[in-house]
Amino acid sequence: MRADPMVGRPMLALAAVCFLAPCDRALAAQQYEPPSLRAARLSDGGAPLKVDGLLDDAAWAEAPVATGFRQREPSSGAPATETTEVRVVYDAETLYIGILARDAAPEGPIARILQRDRVMEPDEFSPLPRFAGDDAVAILLDPFHDHRNAVVFATNPNGAEFEALITDEGREFNIDWRTIWTVAARRTPEGWSAEFAIPFRSLRYPSADDDRPWGFNVYRVIRRKHEEVLWSAWSRENEGFHRVSRAGHLLGLAALPRAGLNVEIKPFLLGGTTQEREGTGLRTEPELDAGVDLKWEVAPGLLLDVTANTDFAQVEADDEQVNLTRFDLFFPEKRDFFLENAGVFEFGWRSFFEPPPFLLFFSRRIGIVEEQVVPVLGGVRLTGRVGRQTLGLLDVVTDDVVLEDGTPEPATNVAVARVQRDVGGAGYVGALLADRRSSAAWNTVGGIDASFWLARSINVQTFAAATAASGDGGEGAAYRLGLDYAGDRFGLTAGHLFVSPDATAEMGFVTRTDIRQTDLLGRITPRPSVLGLRKIDVYAFSQLITRTDGALQDWQVGPAIVPEWNSGESVNVFVIRGFTRLDEGFALREHEDPAIEVFVPAGDYHLWQAGWLVSTSRSRPVVFSSFTMLQWTFGGHVHSMSGNLDLSPSANLGVRLGYAHNIVRVPDGAFTARIGSLRLSYAASTRVIANALLQYNSLDNALSANVRVNVIHRPGSDLYIVFNERRGSPQSLWDVDSRTAVVKLTYLVRF
Repeated sequence: MRADPMVGRPMLALAAVCFLAPCDRALAAQQYEPPSLRAARLSDGGAPLKVDGLLDDAAWAEAPVATGFRQREPSSGAPATETTEVRVVYDAETLYIGILARDAAPEGPIARILQRDRVMEPDEFSPLPRFAGDDAVAILLDPFHDHRNAVVFATNPNGAEFEALITDEGREFNIDWRTIWTVAARRTPEGWSAEFAIPFRSLRYPSADDDRPWGFNVYRVIRRKHEEVLWSAWSRENEGFHRVSRAGHLLGLAALPRAGLNVEIKPFLLGGTTQEREGTGLRTEPELDAGVDLKWEVAPGLLLDVTANTDFAQVEADDEQVNLTRFDLFFPEKRDFFLENAGVFEFGWRSFFEPPPFLLFFSRRIGIVEEQVVPVLGGVRLTGRVGRQTLGLLDVVTDDVVLEDGTPEPATNVAVARVQRDVGGAGYVGALLADRRSSAAWNTVGGIDASFWLARSINVQTFAAATAASGDGGEGAAYRLGLDYAGDRFGLTAGHLFVSPDATAEMGFVTRTDIRQTDLLGRITPRPSVLGLRKIDVYAFSQLITRTDGALQDWQVGPAIVPEWNSGESVNVFVIRGFTRLDEGFALREHEDPAIEVFVPAGDYHLWQAGWLVSTSRSRPVVFSSFTMLQWTFGGHVHSMSGNLDLSPSANLGVRLGYAHNIVRVPDGAFTARIGSLRLSYAASTRVIANALLQYNSLDNALSANVRVNVIHRPGSDLYIVFNERRGSPQSLWDVDSRTAVVKLTYLVRF
């Protein structure tokens, strides 16, 4: 494997930052006294707590109380306008957390969500968590007290369930993680209250030392006031719920239980049928399958997952997209086996305004080739904490198949090894090595990366990677050095990315190679007390991209202004001036008929963009959002307009209507692409949920439906009923292309 000489530059930067790393620990602790709460142990042999949402058991009255919440919004540091009381008790099996969310207007709390995993969500422009449209509380637990990683449990006045994983203080917010726990909530004359019951078996924690502290924080939103309050980390100077290192302490957890084998086995049985178009008819194939997943905590905090004959029938369908660029579309990972602890394997850089420029490993490359599903025969994964290290090992084998175009895809093995070593208060130095190998070809990639907090609001990140592959080419390198300053009034993000011409990461996601990309984003945030405004974010953005030999490729520069009102409404308006040089032409619309294909030839193109994003308050029963981007480029224009309408007629029913309209006019041709969608969700209870997604894509003349019913028949065990259908052909929209109906039953057993 040849290393690019440019890799030496980030190595020097990494060495310099490592030299400064000792100040990271001192700065993290400087002038910071986290609040503490002591958990009370229930007497052995006593009656267990009744988890009904009411804090009326005697144990709650005797437990220490945490209060003193402060606002993050709208007035950072000011006392919360409503009182929140937190109590923690535990017994030999379960950790109980009681929340009393007092409210002077008991009818005031908003609760329109009952469905699981909807109470919180990632922000559109950030991986950090935010609450959806309801009043809610979220609990953060950092059992290893490593100041980096945490588990999150949240609920609203309906008792809706939500859990997530935070990795590296918000580098990843994984809302697809699942574990076994219960919660109940009630409205009361004092406001509302909630009881969380989390089995210790569902948590990972180190060997039980007496009174070893856990990181602990509580986050509450009072939705009608759009007020966010926290027990700790409430400052807007780069704090917040995701900053695990700024959490408080939970004390008093002693003599915690350890399960005997600590093994979970979840077999599944699947039956169904598949129909696919073959000539003028449909070929029908029955399906009967079985498999098993195993989970074993081999050491405190170190988790082994094994999967055999893996199936992902219950996975939600992807949203339809129209690609109006020369780069690949990015679709997120949704498969359970790859989602848990996925942040451990994160290596590279994700941008918030475009597809990820460089990820050395992206699990969606496993088992999906040319948008076709390839069977996963099995896999093993070992992830967790060992001392001050975070470890990740993954090995997956996929079966050989023949793709739809007749190309054979041989059986493939993918292996990944990842390690991170804690440095300072919240930083790390890490390495990743990945290998994809089959009888036809191989690709090996590796690199080192680091993240350091040089001050409370200053984070430096860097990585350097090298790649090698069979055949000609594939040997290349990449590096990035970036800096983030996130204050309340000011913010700055700067970075430089280098990717060599032959860099090949078949297991990753690389938007483009042979580039040097420099990004700079500055922010000023005034908070004027006029017109009901909460704040105004004013941005200045610039981007310069050249080839590695210095030849200009792209540049963009422009401002954006984002006012946000106390009512929850927001507007984002931006203007961009730029330039693009195409060394090679590309098809803006691909089609087997050359008369229909729309081609953009090589050449230099000026770029003008203007756009706006409008969103009404998420606290309303009807929420409207709209995004418009007008773009003059490629000798013509590429305009996109989209909108979503969310309706919440009750806590059980949710409706989203979506529509996107794209108009393309360039010298080689013109076309209009429309995508319409209808998303329905119905929660009969927190254990019985049905979802339907209907989509229409005019460019493909295709209509698709994905219907999923999930019945949680016992904790950790599911019954799925899934129906997928796709219609459309050049002749008629109603011609059936494929149809699948399956029933999948899982049953969890714990030893």
